Amino acid sequence: MLLTRNSVELLAPVGTWDVLEAAIEAGADAVYLGGKQFNMRMFKTTANFDDKMLAKAIEYAHNHNVQLHVTVNNLISDREIDKMRSYLSLLDELKPDALIVQDLSILELAREMKLSVPLHASIMMNTHNEHAVRTLQGYGITRVVVNREMSLSQLSLLKERTGIEVEYFIHGDMCISHSGQCIQSGVVFGQSSNRGRCLKPCRWPYQLVDAATGIPVTDQDPGPYKLAMKDMCLYPKLPELIQAGVRSFKIEGRMRTADFVSRIVKTYRKAIDRYIADPTGYTLDQQGWEELQNSRSRDFSTCYALGNPGATAIGYSGKREPRFFSQAVREADMTTVVKRPVPVQDPKASEPFKPTLSVRVADLSSLRAACQNGANIIYIGGESAKPALPWTLQSISEAIEEATKYNAKVIVTTPRITMERECEELEQFFAALSKLKPHGVMVGNLGSLTMARQLSNFPIQTDFSFNVFNHMTTQLLRNNDVKKATISLEATYEQVIHLTEKSQLPLEIIVHGSIPAMITDHSIPDAILNDQYEKSYDPALDTKQYALLDTAGQQHPIMVDQYGRSNLLFAKDLCLLPHLVSLTAVQNYRIEGQYYTADVVGAITRVYREELDKLTAQQENYQFDMSQLEKITTISPRELGVGSFRYRLSK
Repeated sequence: MLLTRNSVELLAPVGTWDVLEAAIEAGADAVYLGGKQFNMRMFKTTANFDDKMLAKAIEYAHNHNVQLHVTVNNLISDREIDKMRSYLSLLDELKPDALIVQDLSILELAREMKLSVPLHASIMMNTHNEHAVRTLQGYGITRVVVNREMSLSQLSLLKERTGIEVEYFIHGDMCISHSGQCIQSGVVFGQSSNRGRCLKPCRWPYQLVDAATGIPVTDQDPGPYKLAMKDMCLYPKLPELIQAGVRSFKIEGRMRTADFVSRIVKTYRKAIDRYIADPTGYTLDQQGWEELQNSRSRDFSTCYALGNPGATAIGYSGKREPRFFSQAVREADMTTVVKRPVPVQDPKASEPFKPTLSVRVADLSSLRAACQNGANIIYIGGESAKPALPWTLQSISEAIEEATKYNAKVIVTTPRITMERECEELEQFFAALSKLKPHGVMVGNLGSLTMARQLSNFPIQTDFSFNVFNHMTTQLLRNNDVKKATISLEATYEQVIHLTEKSQLPLEIIVHGSIPAMITDHSIPDAILNDQYEKSYDPALDTKQYALLDTAGQQHPIMVDQYGRSNLLFAKDLCLLPHLVSLTAVQNYRIEGQYYTADVVGAITRVYREELDKLTAQQENYQFDMSQLEKITTISPRELGVGSFRYRLSK
């Protein structure tokens, strides 16, 4: 197909009116901006557009033949659903050219309200495979901002197979975690990165240590900023981007100044126009490249566009870090929680309290220990942390047989991230699973859900990676054959209760275990120790477990899985044991025990089983026994904490 000026859209960030004018003047084809609510840049009170200014901005952009996209791209709680309805109604009347959305509930609301404005899937929706795209297309999504972890060849294949419009970040600040899958800021500070208030703990200094000894593992440390991604810059790769089928070239930076945005837009505008006018004669404009270099904050990287960049994408020295939003703090321990109310039991309630206890395990001995101590459901599969091996079909078969002896159910889980190669593997896995007959599957992303619906007949659950934060999301999941959903790990007590009251599905809450703060395609140890691997490969390095030591003296274990991804855990393991009495409305409780030994899994399962049985028997007379907490505190491999439970609301 011949290229024209309309083949590619240059999409500029806008935070204020002067930036809007500057971006359009500089040659942007489209701009994106947020209102004063429900968007991912909520820190600056002077930024973003109130309703009146939104209307004016849309009119201004359209008068200049420029499209305007409004970001409505953070998670919303049940308390905010009505407010969101009103906001969507207003936006539909104002008629921007698109809404960029994250929360699955907005897809349900858009259908209910018959919105006419087009919807684009935000990068926060974590869209990284064709099966997810097809489901989103069914809900009227016309464009996806694909994951930054997708290479140009992967996104080209995605576009070819689905026909979806692809928007791709080409310039600006990047996260190291998969989008929508980082909860560190939300749990540690109560300021959720999925609600526009990230305090960027990935920009803290860390030390790589041996998790067993706490001793630093290399004397050739590249620098303390182990997770600090460099800025994305694909200016030298514009021809590859255009030929890969990227429709919209997105510049990051809605808090940037008019001068900065104007310079970036002008540079890219000139290069795109030159390429379209004469692709075979196109060469990199050295002056434009030098201007970008001279005005940069951090160093540049092509990130994942051309493949996994490893250590080259990290600014280890921190010398060019423009601003630190926070510093390491001690995570909340068991003494910091605010007392929660005990719900009044309704004597006319149709459903008596029937607690179900689920345990995720890593091996057969842990499964046996969980079953022997009262687990009703066992989760197996998904990511496994080296040196542990993934579950084989044979071991899954043995797990089902073993659990059946204890009248427990086995639910097979799938990874949170399923890139193209893994989709092929998952198809084959679902086919094989039909012969093994587990009691259900728990999926980690929208694409896996779509595949499970198409390729299996098992009851389907969704994992915490779906970020279920409100009842409209449970309605969407129910409409897609989901039978049970996991509550977001960022939801506070109050938000859990509101969600439970209105949920269209049975819900499960994670009450104990080692919780991942973020997941990244970047193998942290591999990148830091890369020189050692290249010069003298030591197989022992694959069997060691590593951690990041922060400046508050806490170790964050790095669980590298079978796909080479880093699952970075919180320093403290979640423990809501003393608060089960406040959470009886949920009825389904989970222990994340896949990083524990069988002995620890058995002991923790027994304590939770005993407390849940006491709750059932004693009801309003129940009193928590502190010695139970002491038992699991003694055997826990890490200190225990209360996560986001201590906050009234997740901001």
